[in-house]
Amino acid sequence: MRRRTAARAGLSSLLLIGSWASIALAPAADAAPKPAAAPASAGMLTALQDDLGLTPGQARERLADEKAAIAVDRTARRTAGSTYGGSWYDAGTGKLTVATTSTRKASALRETGAAVRIVRHSATELDAAKQRIDKLSAPSGVSSWHVAPRGNTVVVNVVAAQKDDNDVRRFVDKARRAGPVQVETVGAAPTTFAAGTVGGDPYYTGNVRCSIGFSVHGGFVTAGHCGQAGAAVRGWDGSGIGSFQGSSFPGDDYAYVSVGNGWWTVPVVLGWGTVPDQLVRGSAEAPVGASVCRSGSTTHWHCGTVLAKNETVNYSQGAVHQMTKTSVCAEPGDSGGSFISGDQAQGVTSGGWGNCSGGGETWHQPVNEILSRYGLTLHTA
Repeated sequence: MRRRTAARAGLSSLLLIGSWASIALAPAADAAPKPAAAPASAGMLTALQDDLGLTPGQARERLADEKAAIAVDRTARRTAGSTYGGSWYDAGTGKLTVATTSTRKASALRETGAAVRIVRHSATELDAAKQRIDKLSAPSGVSSWHVAPRGNTVVVNVVAAQKDDNDVRRFVDKARRAGPVQVETVGAAPTTFAAGTVGGDPYYTGNVRCSIGFSVHGGFVTAGHCGQAGAAVRGWDGSGIGSFQGSSFPGDDYAYVSVGNGWWTVPVVLGWGTVPDQLVRGSAEAPVGASVCRSGSTTHWHCGTVLAKNETVNYSQGAVHQMTKTSVCAEPGDSGGSFISGDQAQGVTSGGWGNCSGGGETWHQPVNEILSRYGLTLHTA
């Protein structure tokens, strides 16, 4: 494989496969930069300041608080047991809030460092209600639905212009019979972010351009709607990378692509010159409310927050389950790209609504689900 020049890329020698993703031209042993000082690199801090309106001190404090919240969440889940009602990060207090159906668990949960809220429904009950809704056939005017731990309910999102449509009303009525449901409106229906062939640093399959997600040993993960199993994959320079070894869409939106033909992988997500290239050191899942950033071959680097988890997204091609919703924007060609929080891989870009000029929302498929599905090991620094 030919190396692209520094003048063309305008990026470090780490960057390999020409998409923003976690692939590089130089071998990992030679190319990996030294670990960034905690809690994140200067570039990551700058991105959070720009996209979330934070001061430098607030950005550092937030990332440190979010890292602590991830650790608290693990302990609190075990402590709450069957009474666990969900959790979320509150940027105002810098703490994780854990919901429980038991007043007797409150004291023990506070000892973990979490704030506590007593709720009526456990996470198991809410998940069961959502699964019942998943079995319904949703019209195009229904955008998505997810468990919302903060409200202790299942939120059903409908397109504002279609909220009075008879099919939408019938779906909402059936959803309410499935469990505790709250209806909210959104500006537009979701779409995937694949695109026809254009210039840049993507990967290609057929006439579709998408973005690389995260390096795994033997290849990389990306979005399933970008290609079917067996489809050949080309890099930014047109040379062959490998092929889709597994792909699922709809239902899921993830895929595994093998890497060969002189290409190799390193644990890097491209910063596209907005921030330094980011090392990937793990895949600890960030809580609702935490900051998250996305890298993609069309709109490059953008940040926002985690809005919801385990959301079912109703694309025109069919529903996709267990998605994470964020306030980060994206556009066609960003599909498959990396979502990262600090140095922890979160997921691969699936779709959304809006754009990076006027704003919008984007969903990602959690990376740990993809690793488990295909028996893969994340390539970490």
